[in-house]
Amino acid sequence: MQMTGNTILITGGGSGIGRALAESFQRLGNTVIIAGRRQAVLDEVVAANPGMSAFTVDMSDAESIKGFASSLIAAHPSLNAVVHSAGIMQGEDLTNTVDMKVAEDTILTNVLGPMRLTAALMPHLLTAEKAAVLTVSSGLSWVPKSVNASYCASKAAVHSWTISLRQQVKHTSIEVIELVPPYVRTGLTGDFQSNDPNAMPLEDYIAETMAILSSGEFHQGEVLVQRVHRQRFAYEKGDADAVFGFLNP
Repeated sequence: MQMTGNTILITGGGSGIGRALAESFQRLGNTVIIAGRRQAVLDEVVAANPGMSAFTVDMSDAESIKGFASSLIAAHPSLNAVVHSAGIMQGEDLTNTVDMKVAEDTILTNVLGPMRLTAALMPHLLTAEKAAVLTVSSGLSWVPKSVNASYCASKAAVHSWTISLRQQVKHTSIEVIELVPPYVRTGLTGDFQSNDPNAMPLEDYIAETMAILSSGEFHQGEVLVQRVHRQRFAYEKGDADAVFGFLNP
């Protein structure tokens, strides 16, 4: 992936990994557009980063995505890259089969959202000389945390879909890259995670990720910081039971 001169859309760019990636890419000389549901949050990020622009979109809603994609391309015809960073993570009790809201919301946002947006942008991206689609999965794609079952399943789905997308566009100008974060210090699940000393500091994750992207040295199209290796390679190393036990005491 070229690291400068892009016009990049980053969903979930109002906070956490999405915002940190947006600011990092802008510092490298890229035109950055962020998207999310909360206008006030997006406005705050744009105000802190002159030259960045923002759109609101509900990644759980097909019509919202379709309208957003059309407006985005009209406003930024040079768009050549998208980072699918928007996502939600909630706890759930799988013994309670009455309320499926957590599962349904998670799949709509984390799985169908990137699929729908990529489909809406695909005709445009196919015309770009150097295009890129970056998905964000998780170390939990390989070894799940049972209390967040739907989130882990959604990220495993993103991983599998990314492999298929990469195969289908391999003869085009589109590069497909998967970012695989470990447990990172963000507000994804609330204040506890954002202050948890056991989580990888966000700035460290972003610095290592950007360095790997710059080097172009990926593992089968995956950007793997050192801290996620234990989960990502748990089965190859025969360590899956121990890792699962650590995540699910």
